[in-house]
Amino acid sequence: MTLILFNKPYGVLSQFTDEGSGHPTLADHIDVPGVYPAGRLDRDSEGLLLLTDDGRLQAQIADPRHKMAKTYWAQVEGVPDEAALDALRAGVRLKDGLTRPALAERIDPPALWPRDPPVRYRKSVPDCWIALTLQEGRNRQVRRMTAAVGHPTLRLVRQRIWGRFGDWSLEGLVPGSWREA
Repeated sequence: MTLILFNKPYGVLSQFTDEGSGHPTLADHIDVPGVYPAGRLDRDSEGLLLLTDDGRLQAQIADPRHKMAKTYWAQVEGVPDEAALDALRAGVRLKDGLTRPALAERIDPPALWPRDPPVRYRKSVPDCWIALTLQEGRNRQVRRMTAAVGHPTLRLVRQRIWGRFGDWSLEGLVPGSWREA
């Protein structure tokens, strides 16, 4: 069995083919036959993506029924107060229903690589970093949750995936690099 931890850069698609989009893909970074992503990250999200050649493990990691926790660092517009954080912790009503409760806290800005292109800086609007841990994986969920509490996401980095099948983090991986677990 092969399990790869990959630090997906901003702008890279979480698939091996681009279907004519012209965007970089996993194939531009990983030359290991027979591995497939266990879950996805949006093109404009960064961070930890797991790939494996084991279909059963892939399903266990990606399927929300197995409740693998995923921790994200989100740079958000504004500074969330306790009420906004409590809303994230309780679950947020989105168009597709109420999210499961999440772990949410303000954090110091993490030591990350520069993003290309950089996040737009605005002198008149402060920003803040939060750590958000989810146990479900709806489409663009973190971005939709932070927007629902009044703090749109400016930058999103998946830092860790953990649960009964393993515990993996970005530690030691620069953008575009990977290692076997």
